[in-house]
Amino acid sequence: MIIEKKSPDLWLFIAVTILMAIGVCMVFSSSYVMAYKWYGDSYFFLKRQILYAIIGLIIFFFAIYTDYHYYKRVALPILVLSIILLSLVFIPEIGRSAGGARRWVKIGFFSFQPSEIAKFALILYMAESLTRKHSEEIKTFIKGILPSLIILVVIFLLILKEPDFSTALIILGISFIMLFIGGTKVIQLFTLVVAAIPVGILILLKEEYRRIRLLSFLDPWKDPLDSGFHIIQSLTALGSGGISGIGLGESRQKFFYLPDQHTDFIFSIIGEELGFIGTLVIIVLFIVLLWRGFRIAVNSADQFGTLLAAGITAMITFQSIINIGVVTKIIPTTGITLPFISYGGSSLIVNMFCAGILLNISQYRVKEHGV
Repeated sequence: MIIEKKSPDLWLFIAVTILMAIGVCMVFSSSYVMAYKWYGDSYFFLKRQILYAIIGLIIFFFAIYTDYHYYKRVALPILVLSIILLSLVFIPEIGRSAGGARRWVKIGFFSFQPSEIAKFALILYMAESLTRKHSEEIKTFIKGILPSLIILVVIFLLILKEPDFSTALIILGISFIMLFIGGTKVIQLFTLVVAAIPVGILILLKEEYRRIRLLSFLDPWKDPLDSGFHIIQSLTALGSGGISGIGLGESRQKFFYLPDQHTDFIFSIIGEELGFIGTLVIIVLFIVLLWRGFRIAVNSADQFGTLLAAGITAMITFQSIINIGVVTKIIPTTGITLPFISYGGSSLIVNMFCAGILLNISQYRVKEHGV
């Protein structure tokens, strides 16, 4: 087998860089009013997002030009580190809470979300683990699916404890995709899904705030000033934008009507300011990313590249679908950001790194005979 190297996937490169550029612009547009009120500096969030974007770009290009096979050797150390970081969240002196959740680790002036690292760590570990096993081993429960399942449950429970139910669901979706592509028997995956459904319902209904969110999703106007407030204001923003929007920087909902307008609900501000056309551009860019990501996975030079590319693509796709689904009232409200666009360093830097790995994988392919 002869492996040839070519240029990184141009379509994916363009989609990722445009999404990041739109994100920097929309973070400023959605946050400058809030930044001035809270910090006396309209550029407070913009300056930080630009810094995150610069760091993200550096890591992005580093990943593009680093052979993805290197990550095989560090899969286990990264996984162990991510589990340790997830555990540190619950130490009062280190973990930082906001909005009723402990999702951040603060070291000095720097804080980050370990769950972002954990998602990539799980993808990397599963790609390496499934690649290392023989095809017959993967089809058995003990040697094939159980080791990944144990790691998955540990990470799932730690993230759920924060609590971060949406991210916990994302890692379940990623794991299912990778196990399926890795060669796990369909009957085993089906059995796991059936067994997980009642557990998921129990988790969903156990906490009062999750029950309230579910009820407000069904009828947000029943409690428009409390549980239904987020989604009503989000729909108001999207509806106000019409086809072409009311103009960049002209949002009215960012004047303290729509909560989390620069993070979880930034897509609503895009819809208000840039209209249906603006939101359609974002969706098309994510579709391009999905298309090229799975194309890279299918055409990868080896199974490790295939699994790694599929896991990364699934991670970004699931997160974008959930975020857009929440702000458009397709699924119940949950706190999750829009990849490459929402404010926040952890998500942007990790996603840029993962996109860089995708582009590195795209450079290697098996040379066809006679070519």
